[in-house]
Amino acid sequence: MELLIKLLLEVMLMSDYAKNTEWLLRLAVFGTFLGHGILALGVKADWIKYVTFVGFSDATARILLPIIGMLDILVAVITLFKPIKFVLVWATIWAFATALIRPVYDYNTIYASGKSVFDAITGSSVWDFVERTANWVVPWVLLK
Repeated sequence: MELLIKLLLEVMLMSDYAKNTEWLLRLAVFGTFLGHGILALGVKADWIKYVTFVGFSDATARILLPIIGMLDILVAVITLFKPIKFVLVWATIWAFATALIRPVYDYNTIYASGKSVFDAITGSSVWDFVERTANWVVPWVLLK
């Protein structure tokens, strides 16, 4: 934590706007992927439905989430200290897919229950996707 605070202070004191901006974007990716990684390590119950939705069993989802969490933490650390193009591409695709699964999951759940297509696509999960835009746009921007 001390290293992170020192790094943040150093970034804030930089006079080079472009370098400062890059560091802030790297820090944003770090925070996003570290936070999600920690939650996945703890097998966040809300996320099991998304893993099972793409075809895995509940038991497999509980095994996969900690692995996903470790990968997210690895992405966070690599992006903060030494961004690698492949990792940033992965971060962009993964964050987009995990944001998009919310409205897709809800669409299938609502539509299957007999409600209209309009009800399915105007659910709150559409806004859950919009809310997560920065999760995938920031690593995409770092690709330059």
